[in-house]
Amino acid sequence: MYSRSPHPGGQRSLINPPTFIEYKGARFLIVDAPSNNNLPLYIEEFNRWNVTDVVRCCYATYSPVPLKEKGIQVHDWVFGDGEAPPANIVDAWLNLVDERFRDSPQQPQSQHHLSYDDEDKTKNDGSASPAACIATHCVAGLGRAPVLVAIALIELGMPALDAVAYIRERRRGAINNKQLKYIESYKRRSKNKCIIS
Repeated sequence: MYSRSPHPGGQRSLINPPTFIEYKGARFLIVDAPSNNNLPLYIEEFNRWNVTDVVRCCYATYSPVPLKEKGIQVHDWVFGDGEAPPANIVDAWLNLVDERFRDSPQQPQSQHHLSYDDEDKTKNDGSASPAACIATHCVAGLGRAPVLVAIALIELGMPALDAVAYIRERRRGAINNKQLKYIESYKRRSKNKCIIS
C-alpha cells in the first residue's frame, strides 16, 4: 500500500505511513510533518480518513491554505521537541477532542486490541457519513503527536501504560522516556466527566 515507487504524475508516495488510532469512537491519525512539496499526498490520506482537523505540534513546515480550502481546520499548538505539552495545549487538545467526538458511538472496550488491518476494515461501510478524525503531527510523528493521542486515550478510560503500548504497537519508536514519565503521572481531568460519555 505504501511504497517508495513513484506516484502517478511524478510525485512520490509517503515514506512513513500514517498511524490510525481508534478507541471508543475517537479517531486519530499520527503523521510526520508534511512539506509544501508533499502536502498533496497528505491531503489524499486526510481525505481517506475523513480528517477534520490537523494539529501541528511543531513549527509550520507547510502552508495551511490547501488544508483550509479542503475544509480541514489547522491548529498550531507548538511545544518543545521531546517534551510534554504545557497545560494550555492539553486544555485546547481536550476541548478539540470533546468537540469532535462528543456524540460518537462508543466502541467496545476490546476495540483497542485490534491490529491496524482490522481497524482499517472497521471504517465506514458507506451507510452513514464517515466519522471525523483528528490528524496530529510533530516533526517525525514519534514524540509530541503520540503524547497528545495518549492523553486522549487516557481521558477515554484507557490505562496510561496501555495507551503507550497501544500507540507503540502501531508506531514504532513513539514516546520517549521523559514523555513516558509524564504520561505515567498524567491524571484524568475528571472521572465523572469523560470527554466522550
